[in-house]
Amino acid sequence: METEIYFVRHAHSVFSLENEETRELSEKGWEDAEKITEILVKEDIDHIVSSSYVRAIQTVEGLSKHIHKKIEVDTRFRERDLAARDYHFDNHLEVVKYVFDHPEFKYPGRESNREVQERGISGLRDLVSTYKGKRVAVGIHGNIMTCILSYFDQKYDVDFWHSTTKPDIYKLTIDSEFTLVGFRRLWGQENIILR
Repeated sequence: METEIYFVRHAHSVFSLENEETRELSEKGWEDAEKITEILVKEDIDHIVSSSYVRAIQTVEGLSKHIHKKIEVDTRFRERDLAARDYHFDNHLEVVKYVFDHPEFKYPGRESNREVQERGISGLRDLVSTYKGKRVAVGIHGNIMTCILSYFDQKYDVDFWHSTTKPDIYKLTIDSEFTLVGFRRLWGQENIILR
């Protein structure tokens, strides 16, 4: 039996490390969240799960209201912190590339890509087990989403992460053996099968 998981990368929010967990969507983010709702309503979603971060919840709350389903919060889908909040990077993109190229590396007190992946896969396995045969939308973030996808195929790497947008939607079809048997992007004009 196949389960369909819709990874919904959160819409735009104004970047700030000080309120990483609580920052809200920007005006553009809210406009795009409405479009996310329009797309997902057509998919007959059965359940909604989200990262605990406000911007992820806000991105799927229109869907929640439309289909009258409560958003279940799962902290395993929260975004990762690359380093301590007071740590300064000269080039964020180079840092992200480095941690993807070195999945066991981590800055003090933070998670490695491997640990982020394990956390995310734990959450995903539970979703597939709990909602077998259903369609589940997951409010998520770009870095952890890519770490999860790289569990299934190494082609989901830093270049894939860099190609994603805010927001974005990826439909995963996962079979009873926890194998990714389908992957399709639903956001934007692409709406193409990627696997």
